[in-house]
Amino acid sequence: MKILVTGATGYIGKRLIPLLINQEHQVICAVRDKLRADENYLKEDLIEIVEVDFLKPETLNNIPEDIDVAYYLIHSMSNSSKNFESLEETCAKNFKTYIETTNVKQVIYLSGITNEEELSKHLRSRQNVEHILNSDHYATTIFKAGIIVGSGSSSFEIIRDLVEKLPIMIAPKWLNTKTQPLAVRDVLSFLSGAAGNTKLYNQSYDVFGSEVLTYKQLLLQFAEVRGLKRYIFTVPVMTPKLSSYWLYFVTSTSYKLASSLVDSMGVQIIGKPSNINALLDVNPLSYKQAVALAFEKIEQNSIVSSWKDSMVSSGRLRNNLHKYINVPKYGCFKDYKERQVQDTQKTIEKVWAIGGKTGWYYGTFLWKIRGYIDKLFGGIGLRRGRTNPTELHAGDALDFWRVIFADKNQKKLLLYAEMRLPGEAWLEFKIEDGFLKQTATFRPRGLWGRLYWYSVFPFHGFIFNGMINKLVNA
Repeated sequence: MKILVTGATGYIGKRLIPLLINQEHQVICAVRDKLRADENYLKEDLIEIVEVDFLKPETLNNIPEDIDVAYYLIHSMSNSSKNFESLEETCAKNFKTYIETTNVKQVIYLSGITNEEELSKHLRSRQNVEHILNSDHYATTIFKAGIIVGSGSSSFEIIRDLVEKLPIMIAPKWLNTKTQPLAVRDVLSFLSGAAGNTKLYNQSYDVFGSEVLTYKQLLLQFAEVRGLKRYIFTVPVMTPKLSSYWLYFVTSTSYKLASSLVDSMGVQIIGKPSNINALLDVNPLSYKQAVALAFEKIEQNSIVSSWKDSMVSSGRLRNNLHKYINVPKYGCFKDYKERQVQDTQKTIEKVWAIGGKTGWYYGTFLWKIRGYIDKLFGGIGLRRGRTNPTELHAGDALDFWRVIFADKNQKKLLLYAEMRLPGEAWLEFKIEDGFLKQTATFRPRGLWGRLYWYSVFPFHGFIFNGMINKLVNA
């Protein structure tokens, strides 16, 4: 079959595509920015990449008409705290309007469990999208999941941050809310098994794990898997705003995403039983099994996708990466340094390992201080780290930077700053003619931007010097 996957660079999309390829389907990957598409897709005969923005109806013509199945995996969890509902509605309507003109027989949508009378804004929005996608022109199959547990998922990483950083937690009362977590591999089994399955046409299923647990139990069982002893005390006085700040300062999440999660965590998420497990032969893993398997992937450095690489985690970048790939030349301050390279391959490996647990090779404590300052001013800080310790791809998050361009063959890495700044900043590493050329570019915004540059300029002399020296030292 020919299958369209929207949200192809997202957490679920990136994991679903290889499964569909293994089933020998032809996959159309719809992405807003081709630079963010996995470079392995370009080598795969069964994959076609099309550039589509569902907020721009004129781009939808790039989707071929002869598709059989379409996966709708588009969410706007925290792109905007004010208008995400209207964004999701617009995307769904534009998708439906165009997809009804194609040969599609089935649309598969991953939604959220919505069985409570009072829902969070995000769950209401998911429910609204379900209604919009219903059509007389094609069949719908809707899977409604709660918390998804897997390496790189937002819920997994937030729980990991809390458990590994805090031996004792004074936590909000919503930790007593009940939920049914589901392993990401089970989500993918449901999604991949549904394609072309006529038994699932025009059906909606709650999909959930084998246990009903409170969020407090999620934390404590996570700690057990990690061999940690943790103590949690809940208090009734934390407002949603205080709870959001609590998550924001302790974990790697952004404040907007923290607010969205707190809003949803006050709602009990319990699924309605059905025959879907038997229909698709899925036996959901327990929560502890899901956590243990996630850490196997982490230890093997084989995390396929992470929420941190999503633009939801971005501090400021909202547009396509193309806009930032051409570093401005005029009206900018630059710090340029070059050194002769002793071992090209080793230097490339060092450049590709920069940030995260490796650090920035020189003045790491100063980078950490800059991260704390950024966090205090509402930025993302350094807590995102990086998904893979040695590989980088366009669109990846790297501490408080975003990878704009990464090509080992061209020996070039370009980063764009997502920390709070009175301007815009780029950091480029490039090996040419036996020299590593390192360029920090800052385009100031007004007087404050210029004052900022001059205030940090004295530190650049030894930080950037030390960094490039370490990079070329074999």
